[in-house]
Amino acid sequence: MMNSILVVDDEKSLRDFLTIMLENEGYSVDTASSGEKAVKLILEKEFDLVLTDFRMKKANGIEVLEAVKEHNPITPVVLMTAYASAETAVEAMKKGAYDYISKPFNVEDLQLTVKNAIEKKTLADQNQYLKTALKDKFGFENFVGSSPAMQKVFNLIEKVADSNATILIGGESGTGKELVAKAIHFNGARKNYPFISINCGAVPENLLESELFGHEKGAFTGADSSKVGLMESASKGTFFLDEVGEAPLNIQVKLLRVLQEREIMRLGGQSPISVDLRIIAASNVDLAKAVKNKTFREDLFYRLNVIPVEIPPLRDRVEDIPLLTAHFISKYNEDRQDENKIKGIHPDAMSLMEKYSWPGNVRELENVIERAVVLEVGDTIQVSSLPDTISGDTEPSSEVSLPSTDQPVDLEKTLDQIEKKMLSGALDQSNGIINKAAKQLNLSFRSMRYRIQKHKLKGKEEPDS
Repeated sequence: MMNSILVVDDEKSLRDFLTIMLENEGYSVDTASSGEKAVKLILEKEFDLVLTDFRMKKANGIEVLEAVKEHNPITPVVLMTAYASAETAVEAMKKGAYDYISKPFNVEDLQLTVKNAIEKKTLADQNQYLKTALKDKFGFENFVGSSPAMQKVFNLIEKVADSNATILIGGESGTGKELVAKAIHFNGARKNYPFISINCGAVPENLLESELFGHEKGAFTGADSSKVGLMESASKGTFFLDEVGEAPLNIQVKLLRVLQEREIMRLGGQSPISVDLRIIAASNVDLAKAVKNKTFREDLFYRLNVIPVEIPPLRDRVEDIPLLTAHFISKYNEDRQDENKIKGIHPDAMSLMEKYSWPGNVRELENVIERAVVLEVGDTIQVSSLPDTISGDTEPSSEVSLPSTDQPVDLEKTLDQIEKKMLSGALDQSNGIINKAAKQLNLSFRSMRYRIQKHKLKGKEEPDS
């Protein structure tokens, strides 16, 4: 699609010259012989650039500039005049002109000015589109849930979005903690700056410090060049520490320094580096209990827990299941042809879903609906399209009975055998990659690695792609 330019000048010869020159450059050109006509065109059509003479009868170039900025502020305006002066240049730039050129002008200079102005408009359009897309995706109005528990969460995060206060999000795995963190960021004062996150339990301990804080050249074997850490990269934005309870104690000390001093130290560095960040942390374990168990620093806990946000598990807000189901049906209907779209869910299927305990929370519900939308041959999700764990075909019993024997049972040995079997199965399915196997069993990388070593199994410490 060609970029469009409006040329405004009361000299026909100049309008004709600029039209030919700009069209040869690949632009679409409209012209106006007066400022008055230009203002009418600006209200009717959007342009990527307005190139206007400064001195014209009736409406002059400044009035054209003001009309552009009122109608579409990101459209650049370049003023042309044979009466250049410092005062007029300052006035034009103050009112938002992109540039100011004097007649007679050098054609190559004008072409370069036009090219740069168009590129600026294109970049501004892209930024505006991204901001709108992020706002659409993470706006508060897009949170699904009418239950009192979730309404309380929505109200709280809306209140804290514009502050710089540190937030600690609690909740079971799959409740949507990262979604909440992103909503806080993209609706707050730092929304135009980066949102960067790290899962403290998914990165091997020997790499975590370098990922967070960066390193200097020669800091360790293989450090052939300096590296900027993720926290430094998130300057002026938000840094999300997911599963912060999995951070080793030596990393916890350094995170405390970030929160207290707002500075980091690269591995091998000699001087601290200031960082302007908002910190949001999340954990699916009770950090207060972790403090009591001496696995999490008390001072770091209180620094993180300035504003606690607790996301309730799905089983405690059953009334939200129909709303979430409708939301995910709509989301995954986008991949189906109009004639094959799912219209709803059978009452029997919904009844089963409302009785299910949802150990994987909203993430599990989304996966179930995605699967059902793919498998369903009709326009309504039936019980047959639900997983066996929900439909009840192979519902595992919650009761464990002792074997009918007078011999005592070695509980520890039995549990070890079960654990080893599950670990082996997860490693087989993930081709031995520890990160993937850990995710299948809802374990952190370090917890998975400990269990593998304990049972003398084999796994590969490769990042999950």
